Amino acid sequence: MSRTVADLQPGESGIVEKHNVKGTLGKRLREMGFVNGTPITLERKAPLGYPVEVRIQGFSLALRKEEAESINLE
Repeated sequence: MSRTVADLQPGESGIVEKHNVKGTLGKRLREMGFVNGTPITLERKAPLGYPVEVRIQGFSLALRKEEAESINLE
């Protein structure tokens, strides 16, 4: 079973393997750098767990629960 961004704890890192988002949002995630082989670090989680803030390619981004669960890590 592969891990997702949602499985990470603050400070943990992973390598993007793929994401299962289709359509415009999937395209937008690819444009933001969520492509195979890209390192990602979970910066912090909101008090109830979502959204999560990640650092990817030098940028900090907030992801919703559905997005974080759809990004698989190596």
